[in-house]
Amino acid sequence: MLSLTRLRVLAAVAEHGSVTGAAAALHYAQPSVSHHLARLEAETGAVLVRRVGRGIRLTEAGRGLAARAIEILGRVDAAQAELDEHTGLRAGRVRLAAFPSALGTMVPVAAARLRARYPDLALELTEVEPPEALELLRAGEVDAAVVFRYRAGEGPSEGAGESPEGGGKAGTEDDLRLDLLDEEALHLVGPTGAEWPGELALHADADWIAGCERCRNHLVWMCARAGFTPRIRFTTDDYVAAQALVGAGLGMTVLPDLALRAYRRPGIRTRQLPGTTRQVLLARYGRPPDPPGVVALAGALAR
Repeated sequence: MLSLTRLRVLAAVAEHGSVTGAAAALHYAQPSVSHHLARLEAETGAVLVRRVGRGIRLTEAGRGLAARAIEILGRVDAAQAELDEHTGLRAGRVRLAAFPSALGTMVPVAAARLRARYPDLALELTEVEPPEALELLRAGEVDAAVVFRYRAGEGPSEGAGESPEGGGKAGTEDDLRLDLLDEEALHLVGPTGAEWPGELALHADADWIAGCERCRNHLVWMCARAGFTPRIRFTTDDYVAAQALVGAGLGMTVLPDLALRAYRRPGIRTRQLPGTTRQVLLARYGRPPDPPGVVALAGALAR
């Protein structure tokens, strides 16, 4: 089944004429738009875009699917509007836990979308890292959580279900339900000044700045795959502090797209690390159907 998220990306590319324009309209990182287009091509078995100079152009198949996508998305939006009229959503609250860089990027966009459509629905936000967010979710203290994990096979196992291939359901663990919101690239972050290589293996002698336990474990795993053990001198979950340490010449770090979109400090340089990604997931607990407020929030985040 075709992913509505990927159809929305294709429609945005058709409307705005470029990956850059589509990313700005959808509030996505450019690599995320490219990723969704590539996955849509893999799912359909059709070439949908071709590179032309520094940009892209839709193929005949891409233009045809984009036209259908606009029609499909219009019908889905109309159906959602009719359902909203039926179910109400004129009051109540929905509680969301999310990690810091999600709160600095995708969550405010979704919150603004939610408030514009349902001004009487109260949204409460809690900043917390994924393990604690899932504890709050299971305890019933929040209704949903935005969490992250690294793909299966890319580091120590983290549980919480199987790794999804593309969009949609990401697996279950007891009554925990996970849906893929985005898949973000990881970036090697170092100081400006002298040129430095983008391969991890060439930084075996560097000092390193590590984050939370799962990010630290993933950094250690990536470095081990590159043939060395990182010398971790600083540990901080704060991506602002991590970039400050890098900018001061005190070490290297690895940060995901969302952290660099939320804040980018002058005095650092980044290089995307190929072949490794981090999944951003929406977690809900308990069996469906969800309350209307949670459904509305999930829709806003997915868009």
